[in-house]
Amino acid sequence: MHGNLGFSDLGFAKVDTDRCRRRGFAEVIYCPWKTKEHIKDIARQLIKSKQDLLLTRLEKKTFSYLKKHIPLLKYNTVARIGYKEARKISCKKKLVLVVSAGTSDIPVAEEAVITLKVMGNNVSKLYDVGVAGVHRIMKHVELLKKANVIIVVAGMEGALASLVSGLTSAPIIAVPTSCGYGASFEGLAALLTMLNSCSPGVTVVNIDNGFGAGYFANLINK
Repeated sequence: MHGNLGFSDLGFAKVDTDRCRRRGFAEVIYCPWKTKEHIKDIARQLIKSKQDLLLTRLEKKTFSYLKKHIPLLKYNTVARIGYKEARKISCKKKLVLVVSAGTSDIPVAEEAVITLKVMGNNVSKLYDVGVAGVHRIMKHVELLKKANVIIVVAGMEGALASLVSGLTSAPIIAVPTSCGYGASFEGLAALLTMLNSCSPGVTVVNIDNGFGAGYFANLINK
């Protein structure tokens, strides 16, 4: 620890142990391109500092390695997230609803769900209700109206976010996914649709960024 600067210097990384105080949640470990040993050392430092632990885009084989050193570490296979709670949080926050357009969007939606749960939010899921069968979302309008924040995850043309926004007064966090055929340009088409939403109150995170959506929803819901 460097005095009161709020970080621990591991040589290869400077772990931000002050982030929970500033932002409401500990530094999150983005795992791609990191060695398993570096991930382990960063995770151990966060645990030593009594921080919650969230590891995004964590591969199963790396989790298996980490589990040997951090026995209480949990893993969600669909979301590819590892997590460990430093303390049990009593959830008294209002509802955050995570909606997916199709089943191909579920991995990104689950990343948002796990992020929200680890941060202590009350979360419900509504999956496979895209605009190709719009009657499916219309059956759940009352649930939409109960939510304090709604995350909408959609690929292809990404139209579901605007539709949901038009049905509710809740702020919408739209997540474009890379799901789609060639002209979807790996999520760019959905991203542009969401950015150009006709319905006000829609904000957009990056392509496939379920974590970012969950984090932002948590800030709104605090």
